[in-house]
Amino acid sequence: MFLFFLLFSPHLLYILVCLLASYLYLSLIYLRLHIHSLPTVKCDETLAFPLPHTAFTSSSVFSNGYAPGYAKLNRRGGAGGWSPLDSDHYQWLQVDLGSRKQVSAIATQGRYSSSDWTTRYRLLYSDTGRNWKPYHQDGNIWAFSGNSNSESVVRHELQQGIVARFLRLIPLAWSEEGRIGLRIEIYGCSYCECFAFDKHALTVQVKKMKIIKDVIALRFKTSESEGVILHGEGQQGDYITLELRKAKLLLQINLGSNQYGSILGHTSVTTGSLLDDNHWHSVVIERYRRNVNFTLDRHTQHFRTNGEFDYLDLDYELTFGGMPYSGKPVGGGRKNFKGCMESINYNGDNITDLARRKKLDTSSFRNLSFSCVETHTFPVFFNASSFLQLPGRASHNMVSVGFQFRTWNPDGLLLFSNLDEGTLEISLLDGKIVVYINTSNAARNYQVDLSSGSGLNDGQWHAVRLVAKENFAMLTVDGEETSAVRSTSPLSINTGRTYHLGGKAHFIIVNTLFPPSQHTFQGCMQAILVDDQPADLHAVEKGTVGAFENVSLDMCAIIDRCMPNHCEHGGRCKQTWESFSCTCDGTGYSGATCHTSVYEPSCEAYKHIGKSSDSYWIDPDGSGPLGPFKVNCNMTEDNVWTTVVNNLAPKTAITGSSRERRTVLQVNYSASMEQVTAITTSAEYCEQQIAYSCRMSRLLNTPDGTPFTWWVGRGSEKHLYWGGSGPGIKKCACGIDRNCTDPKYDCNCDADSRQWREDSGLLVYKEHLPVSQVAVGDTNRPGSEAKLTVGPLRCHGDSKTYFIFLEEASQVSEMMCFCLCFPSAPETVSFSFDVGNGPVDLTVHSAAPLNDDQWHQVMAERNVKEAVLLLDQTYRTSRPAPAQGHTRLELFSQLYVGAAGGQRGFLGCIRALRMNGITLDLEERAKVTPGVEPGCQGHCTSFGMYCRNGGKCMERYNGYLCDCTATAYDGPFCTRDVGGFFEAGTLVKYNFLPEVVAGASKDSKALTKQLTPHEVNLTKEELAFSFSTSSAPAVLVYISSKTQDYMAVVLKQNGSLQVRYSLGGLKEPFSIEVDQRNLANGQPHSLNMSRHNRSISIQLDHYPPVSYTLPDASDTQFNLVKTLFLGKVFETGFVDPVIIERYNTPGFIGCLSRVQFNRAAPLKSALRAATQAAATGKLVESNCGASPLTIPPMSAATDPWHLDNTDALFPFNEERVIPDGVNRDSAIIGGIIAVVIFTILCTLVFLIRYMFRHKGTYHTNEAKGSGESAAESADTAIIGTDNPETIDESKKEWFI
Repeated sequence: MFLFFLLFSPHLLYILVCLLASYLYLSLIYLRLHIHSLPTVKCDETLAFPLPHTAFTSSSVFSNGYAPGYAKLNRRGGAGGWSPLDSDHYQWLQVDLGSRKQVSAIATQGRYSSSDWTTRYRLLYSDTGRNWKPYHQDGNIWAFSGNSNSESVVRHELQQGIVARFLRLIPLAWSEEGRIGLRIEIYGCSYCECFAFDKHALTVQVKKMKIIKDVIALRFKTSESEGVILHGEGQQGDYITLELRKAKLLLQINLGSNQYGSILGHTSVTTGSLLDDNHWHSVVIERYRRNVNFTLDRHTQHFRTNGEFDYLDLDYELTFGGMPYSGKPVGGGRKNFKGCMESINYNGDNITDLARRKKLDTSSFRNLSFSCVETHTFPVFFNASSFLQLPGRASHNMVSVGFQFRTWNPDGLLLFSNLDEGTLEISLLDGKIVVYINTSNAARNYQVDLSSGSGLNDGQWHAVRLVAKENFAMLTVDGEETSAVRSTSPLSINTGRTYHLGGKAHFIIVNTLFPPSQHTFQGCMQAILVDDQPADLHAVEKGTVGAFENVSLDMCAIIDRCMPNHCEHGGRCKQTWESFSCTCDGTGYSGATCHTSVYEPSCEAYKHIGKSSDSYWIDPDGSGPLGPFKVNCNMTEDNVWTTVVNNLAPKTAITGSSRERRTVLQVNYSASMEQVTAITTSAEYCEQQIAYSCRMSRLLNTPDGTPFTWWVGRGSEKHLYWGGSGPGIKKCACGIDRNCTDPKYDCNCDADSRQWREDSGLLVYKEHLPVSQVAVGDTNRPGSEAKLTVGPLRCHGDSKTYFIFLEEASQVSEMMCFCLCFPSAPETVSFSFDVGNGPVDLTVHSAAPLNDDQWHQVMAERNVKEAVLLLDQTYRTSRPAPAQGHTRLELFSQLYVGAAGGQRGFLGCIRALRMNGITLDLEERAKVTPGVEPGCQGHCTSFGMYCRNGGKCMERYNGYLCDCTATAYDGPFCTRDVGGFFEAGTLVKYNFLPEVVAGASKDSKALTKQLTPHEVNLTKEELAFSFSTSSAPAVLVYISSKTQDYMAVVLKQNGSLQVRYSLGGLKEPFSIEVDQRNLANGQPHSLNMSRHNRSISIQLDHYPPVSYTLPDASDTQFNLVKTLFLGKVFETGFVDPVIIERYNTPGFIGCLSRVQFNRAAPLKSALRAATQAAATGKLVESNCGASPLTIPPMSAATDPWHLDNTDALFPFNEERVIPDGVNRDSAIIGGIIAVVIFTILCTLVFLIRYMFRHKGTYHTNEAKGSGESAAESADTAIIGTDNPETIDESKKEWFI
């Protein structure tokens, strides 16, 4: 029956098909998501656990049970881990993985069940167990955080994955309670082998290819600073070359040049530094047409090749490790690569694997080896407190020393030796090598000074060789014998016993006849020769020869801090061993990294600082990528005009153009197109005059509709309208105004008159401006002439949107990353961020409050050098960047403006919000965000009554704020109770008088002086609070003084409430029994009481207030009010013994809420960690003590609590309280039923519309709104539409 109904109900069948299609579509989506979520193979195998004990070695061992073989994670063998003999910075634990592995993570643990663990350590790695390299991260030698106990495991994922066979951990800090202790695990996976290049190239024969896309990837390591890694070329002159130059990686590519030189395709890009460190580096080159990504060790440069060609034509051979003599970029004579390569991939072909399987012709590659031959260098790393002492041949008449060094510092002590009667010094001074030889004997003193080289502090390896003997000395730098410096001055040499390199021990310097000019060296040395013999640094490492201090052997930890260049906008980077600096001269920017523009962003900004009309440099995007440029600023009474001129002369003549071969005039401006676009984007209005003077030269209209002339604007878009008209209208200004010389045409020039005519007007659609090209197509006929004028671009106004934030929870969000900048006090602005090494806060203090209804400018900047916060160009604070930390701020949440989680929302106006040069346009998001609107107006006079419970209305832009600071409430209208749950023993202490003791601060003393007598000596009090408890007796409130005066509100043993006053004059305190009922019944109760002199008024819950009077003998002044206690009394001064004995133990257990005493809210202050209040014990914020009655008391006739009303039902249930009398379950069920009924009705309406419909369709070429004014033409209506280019629409009528 149902199937029959479907056959005769096509609409129901259609709906069923749609539902089935939707189900299948969702199933496909689920299947695709399920497939994409399948686990992938991860490089996360345990590498250390399977290793034998012999794979673990160390610098020393505390005893046999502490051997390094026991240093495996979660193992308890031996003494439960490794510990060295001495806990100092010379200890290390080393792991031999057996073969090269890819390492992705490391985990550490302390020694089992001990007080020994490592809190910070450094990771070194190597392929050979020598020439160690420290692990780098974010441009720093990284120090990993370790353990805080012996059992927890701390794992670190390596941001930069490494490939190595040997790993070495250097403890930097350890447990203060014990000594160094370690258990470790290494995570990673296996890695393929490589093959070595020994100055012979591997040639790969390729077919003739016309390649539009390339992907080249490889890894290499070398100790040479020069060498060609990859080269390929073609017969048409195309080539690609990758080579090392001065230990930097150089990529040269040419997609084609022409023989006339008008198209030059050569492109050269350099990246990296110090690549001759004999450690692995990865390279990836990705090219699509002219766009190239050049990646070295995960640092990517994006660039576009020169020229106009997109294909790389290679029809010769492709070589790895060298290049043929005919190499195009540099010709012959370039060095071949010497070192190792692995994982060579070219456009999907694994060259390494093909060579291994002998699928390539490797005959040109001699001695092909799939293992990497390691060098035998032994580098030494020096810091500012290091020295290396080596033995020499004593009492010899010749000095012969040599070494290689690299450093960034211009000065440093390289070598020093005490001769038998004098000294020898080799130092670096202003980047030059200087040698000072001072000797003396009984007869005379001898002095020889030599100097050679320049700029030797460039981070490259430089060789130094010195030979000195009787009356002869020769200094050679970098092996250049022809430029060696010689001296034949009188000289007598008698060598000493030791040589000091990289510094000297203090006692040696003190006892030296001729102290050295330099005392330290920061850098690396290798290939050290003493007396023509290589220094045995292995013996030095073992301690059998020489001595050293703070030296890292077999490692060179040099860092190039200028690569990548952190100096922005063309700033020049200079570096020393420990830091870098930026020279910003001539860039138009300032700051530590040349980030901040020295120019104003617009002409409007120049007017705000009092400048008059003139030419100025502006920088619209501030710190963004656009550079500053010069514009003309015209300050008028109404507007500030910004003018950008162009190079097209007025009335430029055009001849010889036709529709088939148009004359294209290029319009170039005094700024780049990106810079001009920045002006038009930020302006409210822009205009540009364009004029076409003609004689027998038509402008727009043609028989087939294609204009003779058009212009090109922003974005290289072609536009077919003229000045005075608008987009989508092929008319001139006279056609819009209907005043053309020939009414049959819409442009004066289209009449093809033999007299001079002109069509001119303003182009005002700023999204199309400026005019960049004009193509003219009708000046080739006899007598045809035309002249073109394109005026300057003129803009005014500032479209930076103003926003008003009305509510504390209002948020405007964008998908961007941002460091929060927020006002934390009326006079302060704070800037907070965390880049991985803990939060950093910067705060500036203004001399005057910032909530003064005036605009204030805030600039917050964080870079790798420092963080800066600047307020109103006057108040500035900065914080230098830490030596180690993440240089990039990695945030993945949305950008919140005006409010954020846990922060009090901003109420006011914000304008010109800019991040890294990009002005954020939040207008669209603001339109859909509640509480955010344009404009700045206040509403306290109209809506101030909504601030309840004593909250103060604060005037704000386009709204108001209820200030609840002096109340016991919170929330937007000061209606939310602030309360807390008290456990046994919990108390809150609120101090009215600060404790002023000897040595107290001036601030506390000043505060005491500021208190008026009325604030410390009271004749009236107001106390209000709510509570709920099931325990009695208890102290609810106790207020002490510096005398014996006090006031207390207590629950007696039977649960009744008592108020006690002791103001002096009476032998016993005055007690008021407020209610004899048991109020410790677990229900909320409220108390409001006040005193003025002798009159006391107390209201309990919603019952009427009751008045009491102090006895005549009682004093009326509460003297020197000191402290208010909630929950329990813990006072150092006088306390009524009755309070202590009867009510103070075990203390109040339950809830207190909305506690207010005069102008103080003690419980709220304690929960908000105010300075005057403090909580002892566990206090949890809760409003469980709030009374459910938030309206004035009801009359007895309607009060359900009034027992005389026998007709009223008793609604209270001890197990459940329904707020506001609403049953939430019933509401939810009713809501669901309403939704179901609404859905059924909508479905019925849909069916009826399809079953009983009457269609009517018509088409129109009129735009919306064209009929609003009959007096105006249709073209005028089109100009005024929101979307003037959409002028064809289809409308349908439905009859039900």
